[in-house]
Amino acid sequence: MKPVIGLTTYAEPAQWGAWHAPAALLPLNYAEKVAAAGGVPVLLPPVPGIDDSISRLDALVLTGGGDIDPASYGAAAHPRTGRITAERDRAELDLLAAALAAGLPVLGICRGLQLLNIAQGGTLHQHLADLGPAGDAGHTPQPGTFGSHRVRVAAGSMLAGILRTDRPVAVPTAHHQAIDRLGTGLTATAWTADGIIEAAELTGGSHHPFVLAVQWHPEAGDDTRLFRALVTAAQGAPLVS
Repeated sequence: MKPVIGLTTYAEPAQWGAWHAPAALLPLNYAEKVAAAGGVPVLLPPVPGIDDSISRLDALVLTGGGDIDPASYGAAAHPRTGRITAERDRAELDLLAAALAAGLPVLGICRGLQLLNIAQGGTLHQHLADLGPAGDAGHTPQPGTFGSHRVRVAAGSMLAGILRTDRPVAVPTAHHQAIDRLGTGLTATAWTADGIIEAAELTGGSHHPFVLAVQWHPEAGDDTRLFRALVTAAQGAPLVS
């Protein structure tokens, strides 16, 4: 049986045909990448009680999207912080807590890395441009597009084993926020040249075999290694280093 992979969804106004209404939606490339890696993608709408689905899933993907409410990590909102959806924040934090309690493999993407960090007590830089040169490595391209930059991966990390390289890797990117203070139990495992954390793994005091999150957007590129590794973990098979 192929493993069932839950994908969190956006809560956004949408239009199709003559209809214009709130929708639970997700760019198709997320589901395509999961399917290509051998999993069965299932979309999880941001509604109360969605964490009850965890018992029927084999893995969870926390997807990209709008900013997380800064109140969740004790900060006031920056003027450039926006597209906050309280219902999505609550649903995804509940899903993550349930997945960790059940020992499910978890892959976080962009917002998903930020959510994992907040859940572990970390904080965020709310607008990277405010950091000056230390926030200007092409993280934020033109709206509606993905940029590209290189990340340095920590030798010996799970991420390095998945990517099978200790050389800088070019990745698709589109974000204006990033990790500031790293959450408890997390280990940073990738960085841009300007020192921004681009990946983290849950390691400290954890027995979870696969909890990994990246700041970039693997669903937007051709590299399926992260999705294949997630499916492998969901099948209960060891990762090949």
